[in-house]
Amino acid sequence: MPVSSKHRARLERCASISDLRELARRRLPRPLFDFVDGGAGAEVTLRENEAAFARLRLLPRYPVDVSRRTTRTTILGYNASMPLILAPVGFAGLLFPDGEAGAARAAANAEIPFCLSTNSLASVEEIGTHAESGERWFQLYFLKDRAWMQALVQRAAASGFRVLCVTIDLPVAGRRARDIRNGFALPLRPTLKTALHFATRLDWLRGVAGQRLRIGNFEGLAKSSNFTGVAELVASLFDPSATWDDLAQLRVAWRGPLVVKGVMHPKDAERAIEIGADAVAVSNHGGRQLEDAPATMDVLSDVATAVNGRIPVFVDGGVRRGVDVLKAIALGATACLIGRAFAWGLAAAGEQGVARALSILAAETDTALALLGVTSTAELSEQHLWRGAAS
Repeated sequence: MPVSSKHRARLERCASISDLRELARRRLPRPLFDFVDGGAGAEVTLRENEAAFARLRLLPRYPVDVSRRTTRTTILGYNASMPLILAPVGFAGLLFPDGEAGAARAAANAEIPFCLSTNSLASVEEIGTHAESGERWFQLYFLKDRAWMQALVQRAAASGFRVLCVTIDLPVAGRRARDIRNGFALPLRPTLKTALHFATRLDWLRGVAGQRLRIGNFEGLAKSSNFTGVAELVASLFDPSATWDDLAQLRVAWRGPLVVKGVMHPKDAERAIEIGADAVAVSNHGGRQLEDAPATMDVLSDVATAVNGRIPVFVDGGVRRGVDVLKAIALGATACLIGRAFAWGLAAAGEQGVARALSILAAETDTALALLGVTSTAELSEQHLWRGAAS
């Protein structure tokens, strides 16, 4: 779905990810914006994810020849333009028509990996036909129906998804107060008040009017093809009994790289290595699961120390600026996953909005590298972080 010249002009004026968030807020119905924007409980962890970055300061060294510099890095064998990965975002197709496909194309054009959520409107087969040159990852939740889960994994492999990203921190869905107040639950039960929010967002309504709302990866499993009926089914499918033994079985079944996402404790990182994981992602699900969990940046260093370079460590949660990317890498991350940062761009203007988000982060990261006095992210270490006194 192309965006209007008015939307393009607004997009071009966006100078930061927070500007894209504001455009998303104006375009989306309130319940849908809150679904993307909100977190669990009192949203302490959601705020702490960003605050943890703000507590860190960068310590530059001058003069250094930074006339030639690069943000390129290798992410599980993929030559990426910068240390970023589009994180899995559930129901991204609700934000903009063909949202998952647009995000996948934007990621491919920017030369960074795109990770498709289990709970996507588009199926793995549909995304497999978009941006075929891009690096595609598939995010998997543990499902009660193990046969369906295994078939889904096989479908992802057949559709060209190279990396499997298994999310371990969703045995049950967290309690998200905004969604409860808005009636934005699965299945959808909007109140009269929140229904009015949908009715007044005409641009969004025009976009969804032409879509058949469904959860592509579960078509055929539900008795009803109705979106609400499928969503209710999916909400009942997650398996709270999954253990490391189940993850080890997935490791055997999946032939490509496997990432364990949702690691917050150093011992869990070590266990992931034991079962053969190729990388771990330090993540608290963007503050959307356990209330009052620590910020990912506050535990990243401990996890990286436990891993000790044996496998890459990714970090997810709170990345909003290029300097955040540098801080994460200085603390031991290989790359950052971004969810809301690209979802706001997607909600604002589809594929072009995601492209704008990535161009903003790329420019900020490149400028920060130069001003920090380094020529590549590979040079970053804790010596580039200020802790109260220069060493």
